[in-house]
Amino acid sequence: MGEVYSHLSEEERQVVQIEVGNDTSIRRIGAMPGRSPSTISREIKRNAWFPSNQNESYRPYRPKRLKAGPWTGRYYVAGPAQRKADRRRRKPRRPCRLSHDRLWAQVAEWLGRGWSPLLISGRLGVLYPDDPVMRVCPETIYRWIYADRSRRERWVRCLPRGHRRRRKRKGRRVSRFPIPGRVSISCRPSAVDDRGAFGHWEADSVIGVGANLHTEVERKTRYLMAAIVPDKTADANVGAQMALFAPLPKGARLSVTHDNGTEFARHGRLRSGLGMDTWFADPYSSWQRGSNENRNGMLRRYMPKRSEITLDMGREPREIVDETDNRPMRVLGYRTPAEAFMDELLGLQA
Repeated sequence: MGEVYSHLSEEERQVVQIEVGNDTSIRRIGAMPGRSPSTISREIKRNAWFPSNQNESYRPYRPKRLKAGPWTGRYYVAGPAQRKADRRRRKPRRPCRLSHDRLWAQVAEWLGRGWSPLLISGRLGVLYPDDPVMRVCPETIYRWIYADRSRRERWVRCLPRGHRRRRKRKGRRVSRFPIPGRVSISCRPSAVDDRGAFGHWEADSVIGVGANLHTEVERKTRYLMAAIVPDKTADANVGAQMALFAPLPKGARLSVTHDNGTEFARHGRLRSGLGMDTWFADPYSSWQRGSNENRNGMLRRYMPKRSEITLDMGREPREIVDETDNRPMRVLGYRTPAEAFMDELLGLQA
């Protein structure tokens, strides 16, 4: 049977404190409680306190080129050392495991359906409010997937972005083409900014091979509408916008916020034809149109970049949009965008 190791106790740390104050050697300190000298050495290095590193009054000027250490001697105090050790022991050394079979079965089922870890975490709280076992935070799911190579290869394709490695988002290039009548987003009323009002939309394009997908997202309800356009010209995109917005009541189509792409150069037709206000986000500020960027990311899960889009495949994009609009969202209290949008339309009729 192998040797059994144990952590230093508070009494042993008090012995270390006394002997360090008496300038006793590391080996003699270790011999007193029957510990290895390396154990005592690591304990002192880990929990020693240097006043010159904590208090400005002890910290004279030290040129960096000298690579000087602390100016004052070290102090070892058993009480703070014990508290630091207790904090380190409580801190997990590895990502939490989804070890409960019933919990992982439910998480795996929803991952397979394309749900994000955020939705999974929130939905568990709705379906199992009194079951503490059926609890997991989104970060735990992400770490559980990325911590193991086999799990990463199996489940990363089910994540919203499907990246093999976790990475930061990067900015996008914008066109330098001047857009006639462009009104900056800084002129947009505050009622639109805080998403308290219904009927304000965000527009963008999902580029494909052969044709593109024009998307519109309502800011308050996150409801998504889309139409296939043959190219990225301004006439084609504003025609798609007119076709999407015309059937809606006037209270459900008050304004649109665009990015700075040239496909939105004919936005004046929305003003003259439908009476809608149009604004444009700042360059390199996609977060100002975050709802549309999020919904476009959902569409990209079904239509990755360089996917073929044709004018005669209207049924497939419509099914994808319907599935997206009928997926619950935390920001909506785990209602679906379709439910929230219908409630707003009924409110307008009332």
